[in-house]
Amino acid sequence: MSDTSGAGEAKIRASAHGYKNSALSVAAEGPSPGPRLTRRDAMQWVLAAVAASAAPPQLFAQPAPPQGTRQHFANQQPDPSFNGKGYGGDPDLLKIYKPGAFWPLTFTTQQRKTATALADVVIPRDKYGPAASEVGVIEMLDEWVSAPYPTQQADRLEIVDGLAWIEGEAQKRFGKPFSNLSEDQHHAICDDICHRHDVKPHFRKAASFFNRFRDRVAGAYYSTPAGWDAIGYVGNVPLPKFEGPPKEVLERLGLI
Repeated sequence: MSDTSGAGEAKIRASAHGYKNSALSVAAEGPSPGPRLTRRDAMQWVLAAVAASAAPPQLFAQPAPPQGTRQHFANQQPDPSFNGKGYGGDPDLLKIYKPGAFWPLTFTTQQRKTATALADVVIPRDKYGPAASEVGVIEMLDEWVSAPYPTQQADRLEIVDGLAWIEGEAQKRFGKPFSNLSEDQHHAICDDICHRHDVKPHFRKAASFFNRFRDRVAGAYYSTPAGWDAIGYVGNVPLPKFEGPPKEVLERLGLI
């Protein structure tokens, strides 16, 4: 069997009414034109999505709702000097840390609700595995955008503003918080912003947010055991013998 079958299923797994995960889609399909990547390479691409540098944040074409004092402070970038001690030393890897042990977390209660609902639109519970929010994706995302490093801070600004836009759009269209909308109402909003290169001009910045949010959700999800199971990734396991790549893979690569 070709080693790419799991990645093909994963591409279906990460789709919900057209919300194809861009990182997973690239990993499964590979550069075009060219041979399809192996599952091992696909997994490396997906895991690299979380650490990849993001594009500079941009303001949304549609203004976000006014932010309160708590939201204002959530947008402030923490000082990386930490009283002249830099980012701090390495953590004790034998110790179990609680959320927020390293830096103040960003998400408010409302932002957490919005992020949870949106993440579950991107990766809902289905026959391939649990929903994104069921495996700690929101906790990881909150830690990620709270970290005092340049890449995470760029994500922080766009994701916080993007969640505000999502909430504002839900109220404008349906008069309810995004977390209280029906599945069809979720899709009505996400359908307008899920394809970054094919959206109406006034949705372009919102689509940029959705693209970044989707990549971070996928990067977190496919780093968990549930995510590995969804794409059939078994990791490093001992083999009694190795007979080389399957013939179909070698043919696909033009090696035989």
